[in-house]
Amino acid sequence: MAGPLVPDELWMKIEPLIPERPERPQGGRPPVDDRAALTGIVFVLKTGIPWEMLPQEMGCGSGMTCWRRARDWQEAGLWDRLHELLLAELNAANKIDWSRVAVDSGTVRAVGGGEKTGPNPTDRRKPGSKHHVATDGNGVPLQTELSAANSHDGKHMVPLIAEIPPVRGKVGHPRSRPDAAFADRAYDDDANRLLLEWFGIEPYIARRGDEHGSGLGVYRWVVERTIAWLHNFKRLRVRFDRREDIHEGFLNLGKCLVCWNVLKGEFC
Repeated sequence: MAGPLVPDELWMKIEPLIPERPERPQGGRPPVDDRAALTGIVFVLKTGIPWEMLPQEMGCGSGMTCWRRARDWQEAGLWDRLHELLLAELNAANKIDWSRVAVDSGTVRAVGGGEKTGPNPTDRRKPGSKHHVATDGNGVPLQTELSAANSHDGKHMVPLIAEIPPVRGKVGHPRSRPDAAFADRAYDDDANRLLLEWFGIEPYIARRGDEHGSGLGVYRWVVERTIAWLHNFKRLRVRFDRREDIHEGFLNLGKCLVCWNVLKGEFC
């Protein structure tokens, strides 16, 4: 029998982070329970179905109700706070490898276009978006970013690493800087190397023109696996949301669910 989409243990972590809704005037239909709405959001993320086709028998309210709750929670930074909480627990359990970070991106088709989309040079210039991902040495997603499909990977590397949140969980100052950074030829730029060195991070970036077989793939494969994990969520495999905040919310929630699965040992 399949387990719940939002397990009790995970809900106990999320519930205190949910912002309070403003009081409503007396009368009218009572609001949908937050956990039920979250279940509907996770169901849409995993199955990729349109919001309006959310099964009513699930008790999650209408698709529009779940859409509004997803919009409001993304705006309130709920997924960012949950991500930091899960990273702290992973760090406390010695499940974050700070010896290196791996950076890569995955391109998805954007049906209908929308914000942060552009002509995909690898898909006959059809509208698409990129999911930029930075992971630790084990594949734990430390940061993600959304951009248009025609955005150059190289310009996202340093901002992606710089925006890794301070990770608590151990005695001392929170940590957000790895010892080294690994990336493929798409990130080959001496400016990236200089900036990473300025941050105290040793750059290992393959150079264009060099023969294949640099050996960096031994360390970079974890980020490719994490992108595959994210794209197992069907709402991230193909982008249907024209609004960037909704799609970024799905990307952030997917990132949190991957961290949760790693914490529970399901991806080990």
